[in-house]
Amino acid sequence: MQTPFDEMNAAVAPSQSQSQSQTQGAAPPVSNNTSIRAHYEAYARWLAAQPESLMRERREQAELIFRRVGITFAVYGDKDTGEGTERVIPFDLIPRVIPAAEWTSMQAGLAQRVTALNRFIHDVYHDQEILKAGIVPADEILNNAQFRKEMMGVDVPGGVYSHIAGVDIVRAGNAGGGGDYFVLEDNLRVPSGVSYMLENRKMMMRLFPELFVQHRIAPVAHYPDLLLDTLRSVAPSGVSDPTVVVMTPGMYNSAYFEHAFLAQQMGVELVEGQDLFVDSGFVYMRTTRGPKRVDVIYRRIDDDFLDPQVFRADSRLGCAGLVDAYKAGKVTLSNAIGTGIADDKSIFPYVPKMFELYLGEKPILQNVPTHVCREPEGLAYTLAHLGELVVKEVHGAGGYGMLVGPAATQAEIEAFRERVVANPGNYIAQPTLSLSTCPTFVDSGIAPRHIDLRPFVLSGSSVRMVPGGLTRVALKEGSLVVNSSQGGGTKDTWVLED
Repeated sequence: MQTPFDEMNAAVAPSQSQSQSQTQGAAPPVSNNTSIRAHYEAYARWLAAQPESLMRERREQAELIFRRVGITFAVYGDKDTGEGTERVIPFDLIPRVIPAAEWTSMQAGLAQRVTALNRFIHDVYHDQEILKAGIVPADEILNNAQFRKEMMGVDVPGGVYSHIAGVDIVRAGNAGGGGDYFVLEDNLRVPSGVSYMLENRKMMMRLFPELFVQHRIAPVAHYPDLLLDTLRSVAPSGVSDPTVVVMTPGMYNSAYFEHAFLAQQMGVELVEGQDLFVDSGFVYMRTTRGPKRVDVIYRRIDDDFLDPQVFRADSRLGCAGLVDAYKAGKVTLSNAIGTGIADDKSIFPYVPKMFELYLGEKPILQNVPTHVCREPEGLAYTLAHLGELVVKEVHGAGGYGMLVGPAATQAEIEAFRERVVANPGNYIAQPTLSLSTCPTFVDSGIAPRHIDLRPFVLSGSSVRMVPGGLTRVALKEGSLVVNSSQGGGTKDTWVLED
């Protein structure tokens, strides 16, 4: 079956493109007697004129620069050595292009979704109307590993719990027409990846400056300014000039580059738990000039490690007394403790019902259809169609603990079946869909690869976002797994201005 470049054009066989590349000596064309989507036309003409050797040279240059700058991530527990490794996320030279009208609709849907999820988190820790209405089973909330009883009755500034959200969006391929966007999952705890969005744009402007003259591409470089403004807007009551810090677990964390990068870009201090202390109910950081009060902490540490007096007593990453100061309203944590209840995969299927309850609206962006294995009907369907579905652990992340049925062997499917039967409440299942593909520059030339998109939504005194987000690409042929820990790469995302 021919694989379409759904993002760019109707359909093209990879072998046709590659054979033309070999005879012409230029970058392989992205279409073969087919209609290119209007917003890709100018780029497709430019790409067709580029020698393949130049594109390969630019790809090598990008990797060298990323490595020199230290734009890497850590992979824990390498399956061969058992040790962590430091890697550069592969960067693809061919951007994903989104027309203005599509982004406008997506942006409205994202703002609506994150608003509803923030209302849900507030409700969970206050009146629990959603449980009383029977919309979500009470045990899915109260017995959930992400539910933090310590947050019951705690008010947070503006009622906003998730100030920084990353929403993963996919599009079901529809050759020529583009297909519809669906939400694959929500990331409301400590979403990562925005630094790669920013660095990818800088890299494209460095390697191909002429493209930014030929296209009207919406900027993303102001994200750190928006982030800082958002964090300052949720400072504790009465604080007019808040001190903001980024709290990191340390240099051995897989996303440490991003923590340091965002702190530097915002012009704020990067701190670890040992740099903070609580005195008289307030949080301070140690500086060479003495203690300095901290008002807003953009924390990149999971709940369990924030405060050894409240959560894990063995944590050396947090700050003793931090939770008490937080609950007393003396400091703001972004994101709030307990936000994980809203992005747990077991809650995902209930999100569409939240819009009507909290906003009185229908969702603009729909969920990817999801089967809940804790429910008999969902379990039966999943077990009967394991070879066709993507099955995920409800607490899993990073592409781990999942089965991609169409890509699995029969032995892998049967082994996973045993795990699901043994603990059905730990799994959900989703169709693989016909995910859209985008032309990607791989070793063999230009070929279609599956992609998703993670826009970053900032919620404070208002809901804002920069146009686009991080496009992740599954570099392995036929793969649907875009996570960097599983061999995925990234692309620059262009939102065209009208």
